[in-house]
Amino acid sequence: MDAIPKEEEPLLTALEGGVLTLTLNRPARLNAMSQELIGLIIEQLDRALVEPGVRAVLITGTGRGFCAGADLAGSGVGTVMGPDGKPDLGLVMERLYNPMIRAIRELPKPVIAAVNGVAAGGGANLALACDIVLAARSARFDQAFVRISLVPDLGGTWFLPHIVGDARARALGMLGQSVPAEEAERIGMIWQVLDDEALLPEAMRLASRLAAGPTLSYAAIKRALNAAATNTLDQQLDLERDSQRQLGRSADFKEGVAAFLAKRPAHFTGQ
Repeated sequence: MDAIPKEEEPLLTALEGGVLTLTLNRPARLNAMSQELIGLIIEQLDRALVEPGVRAVLITGTGRGFCAGADLAGSGVGTVMGPDGKPDLGLVMERLYNPMIRAIRELPKPVIAAVNGVAAGGGANLALACDIVLAARSARFDQAFVRISLVPDLGGTWFLPHIVGDARARALGMLGQSVPAEEAERIGMIWQVLDDEALLPEAMRLASRLAAGPTLSYAAIKRALNAAATNTLDQQLDLERDSQRQLGRSADFKEGVAAFLAKRPAHFTGQ
């Protein structure tokens, strides 16, 4: 396991049993995303990409909130200026926020969000970018952008219609309405709601299960689902064919079949 970082660090990291846990650690600001915090998250996602010992990633937050979105003060988005001296929000999106979301979606390993409290604005969409979202019963998801005359970002305008449908996406975006965790589960925005005290233990159990699973299969599933949003059925059938061809040649497939026939647990290695 990694050494325990100092409490004041904006991102706490721990690697245990193949699970890389990233804990947003700015509780005084409900873990609002500063430029430093985003840079650290990207660093750890890059680490997860290349380090074989990382087989799953778990993202959560300290304190009362998962993430309150962008830090509008301090070192937040409002401090990046364009040539005309006005804030250039597009520049910080291009340099930091968008690379972070792309890194989560393209990572060939499962990414789990454990939403422990309010997930507002970009914090909500950071959670929705993850592969599986668990939430504490007291959590809520808040597309707050319209309250400051902005558009949902960090993929929000893509995730919402794909996850909850066009009608709900438009209402959520334009009304800036909060969605309690149980309602988010009911409408398919997230996977599961858990009692507050059970959230982190259950999230770690799920992450550990995924870390012990067939990571090649997970990577192929992520690629296929990412492509499904724009592929035709014929294109998706071809993608599935190519994925099965590749996976069928893997040691994990051989092990999975052998374990199934022998009625024993499989031991996957990612090979």
